[in-house]
Amino acid sequence: MSDDNPREIGERIAAHRRARRLTQTALAVAAHVSYATVRSVERGARRPSDDVLEAIAGALGVDAAHLRTDYAGTERRVHQALPALSEAIVAYDLPMGPPTRPPRQLADEIATTTGWRLSAQYGRIANTIPNLLADAIRHVHTAPGADHHAAARMLASAARTADALAYKHGAHDLSARLIDLMRWAADRAADRLVQATSSYVRAETFLAVRAHAAGLVSLDRAVDAAPRPTGLREAATLGALHMRAAVMAGRAGNVDAADIHLSHARRLGDQVAREGAYLGTVFGPGSVRVHEVSVAVSLGPGHVDRALRAAHAWKPPIDLPAERSSGFYIELARAQEWAGRRTDAFASLKAARAVAPQHTREHPWAREVAKNLRRFHRSDAESLSHFARWVGAA
Repeated sequence: MSDDNPREIGERIAAHRRARRLTQTALAVAAHVSYATVRSVERGARRPSDDVLEAIAGALGVDAAHLRTDYAGTERRVHQALPALSEAIVAYDLPMGPPTRPPRQLADEIATTTGWRLSAQYGRIANTIPNLLADAIRHVHTAPGADHHAAARMLASAARTADALAYKHGAHDLSARLIDLMRWAADRAADRLVQATSSYVRAETFLAVRAHAAGLVSLDRAVDAAPRPTGLREAATLGALHMRAAVMAGRAGNVDAADIHLSHARRLGDQVAREGAYLGTVFGPGSVRVHEVSVAVSLGPGHVDRALRAAHAWKPPIDLPAERSSGFYIELARAQEWAGRRTDAFASLKAARAVAPQHTREHPWAREVAKNLRRFHRSDAESLSHFARWVGAA
């Protein structure tokens, strides 16, 4: 039986509806569909069309891929948004008039898209980010002097969300241009924490081309330039840089550097104590644990025992954002597949999809592990074949 049969789709919709404390009637009103449609969909008597699914997902505040895992509309919307993003940033250094939104609305909408980024709701981001980014650029050029730094911080945040859309979907050239915009905005914000965050995001450009040694140099410089960890935001920002530097060192095969950066990240995670989003970057003890697994996997199959020890008897806490939790399960699946624990690897891939389906579907390691499992693993063959087709590994 497929993971996307009508009954299971209906159960997911009902679960999200109850979590939002909505009745079926209220959901129907919010989604602009009939009560009979909502009732029949939740009972599994009807498979929702793409239009109905998107309407219900919008009313529930989730990406449609969380309700139907084989939903392809998100990819379509993302790829339609990429040219619009290119157009929005082509003249970012030129004043092109005032924004269409007032500053307060602009700030609120940018904050909302940051939440969507952390929960891997790329379809929702794609619907709004091109125009939102264009307005953020216009605001930087037109904000009064007293508001200029705040406007630049808003632009850096919007550019980061746009970059997530581009980077996760393989548009690495556009991602690099968006990161350049983020760094441009960070310099104008005159805020060392925003500048440190832009260095954290810049590491993607090194990861994309596997320039790991150069990426480690860049992150080491960012660590040296970051503010000292005198408060929570400073500690979290510096800790995130150490986490990313540890992964970069792992990819470069530099075990000593990876261990040093992980040690600093653990200490700062203990200082922060609670998981949270700081300037749009999640940091805390749970994030450090995820990166311990990531570093071990980055070091390669020879360190699989280290990865499995780091993940042993641990699950991402509920306050960890969906994208990071999904990433943990994908990294763990890779280690389990290396160790010959193929049943466990498939279970981890399914856990990743349950947490953040779109992130999992776009992750190259999820495709790689699924492809290998399909080649060698024979139990649960129908479910595995369905997953492989879904992730693009068939």
